[in-house]
Amino acid sequence: MSDLAQRLEAVRCEIADACRRVGRSPDSVTLVAVSKTQPSAVILEAIRHGQLDFGENRVEEALEKIAEIGSAAKWHMIGHVQSRKARDVVALFDYVHSLDSARLAERYARLLAEGGRGDARPFRVLIEVNISGEPSKYGVLAANWQHNRAVRQTLWSEVQRMVGLPLVQVEGLMTMAPVVSEPEQARPYFASLRLLRDALADDFPQANWHMLSMGMSDDYTVAIEEGATHVRIGRAIFGERG
Repeated sequence: MSDLAQRLEAVRCEIADACRRVGRSPDSVTLVAVSKTQPSAVILEAIRHGQLDFGENRVEEALEKIAEIGSAAKWHMIGHVQSRKARDVVALFDYVHSLDSARLAERYARLLAEGGRGDARPFRVLIEVNISGEPSKYGVLAANWQHNRAVRQTLWSEVQRMVGLPLVQVEGLMTMAPVVSEPEQARPYFASLRLLRDALADDFPQANWHMLSMGMSDDYTVAIEEGATHVRIGRAIFGERG
């Protein structure tokens, strides 16, 4: 068994163990292998070992891989998208985890109305929120959303604009927790995202809020315990980047 296959199997076992601890089925969690900087040959090896979902951060890098591999994989855009790259994202990606503004959502809606998808696939998006409030992170500000009225009002206003757009299918939330020394330190951020998802689902029932994309190589088991449906894992699968 190759190193990649061994690492994939180890991550799958960790996902299953985390699910069992909280009474969930392992099938309720989608493993998104973060394949940024990885060549197509490595992605194809992962596909041979049963990995189908891959996350890319940069549109330019993803274009070549998607052209080579295509529908053998499901492609998730997990990085910040500039407006000028939105057309490529609409055309190529199966999921977008990083919808971080109503303005970008409106851009997507216009491109979809023009036929930019090119087929009948739904355009599934997650709203990225900055749950920690760190200035270095993208996402609609959601730090202390339960207690800060101004943050909540702005967030709700942005979400209202997003869920009302035709053809843009909002299906949940995504966040990145702060880098911490112990996985347990990330738990409050994941719990806050789950509670935010529940609150938004109550107020915006026209959207489908079943997806929570949270958890990376260092903290994904805690994220699963707090309700993650999608975990985005790179280093634990592909090893340290050179």
